[in-house]
Amino acid sequence: MAEPLAFLEMDDRQAWPPQGQWTYEDYLRLPEDGRRYEVIRGHLYVTAAPSFDHQFAVTQLGRRFGNFVSDHDLGVVLVAPFDIRLPREIASPVQPDLVFFKTGNEPRSGDKSFEGVPDLVVEVLSPGTQHLDKRVKLAAYRDAGVAETWLVDPQLRTLLVYGLTDRIYVELDRSGVSGSVKSRLLAGLRVATDDIFPRQR
Repeated sequence: MAEPLAFLEMDDRQAWPPQGQWTYEDYLRLPEDGRRYEVIRGHLYVTAAPSFDHQFAVTQLGRRFGNFVSDHDLGVVLVAPFDIRLPREIASPVQPDLVFFKTGNEPRSGDKSFEGVPDLVVEVLSPGTQHLDKRVKLAAYRDAGVAETWLVDPQLRTLLVYGLTDRIYVELDRSGVSGSVKSRLLAGLRVATDDIFPRQR
């Protein structure tokens, strides 16, 4: 948990479960206060509203992924917040910054969450979420069977692509400044690092 939550200390604190026992039903009772809540392996995680650099990267990635997927009629791309409920209560829910669903595996109109395994997820790192994104969430995606995961670091200006091979993630591609990475799952998609991050002054 990145910061204390005052509402957990109120008189109804007995109604909130201890860490390790959170469920999706508990999650649904949380307040809508501008923070992102996620439940991974029964633990509640909360992060503050993201920074400009984070949201800039999410927007640019969403545009590039969305256009490519739409142009080739491959499925659906969504950006956070949207609840993903991974199987075996690995996450209930997690909210990737960007998520791709192949045709036939996508949510249906009217769904408030997706229960299953998305095909590709992207996490944009923030200083306060490095451990959560690189350790906790990456392991959750691996164990759930997400075929490809991207980690995007606005501070280091890097893109890192992992692919699932024999139930472990292997590094498929990496790029720093002025480089680019490609997707294994979305053949033909290449993303240039300089297009994703704000120009430095």
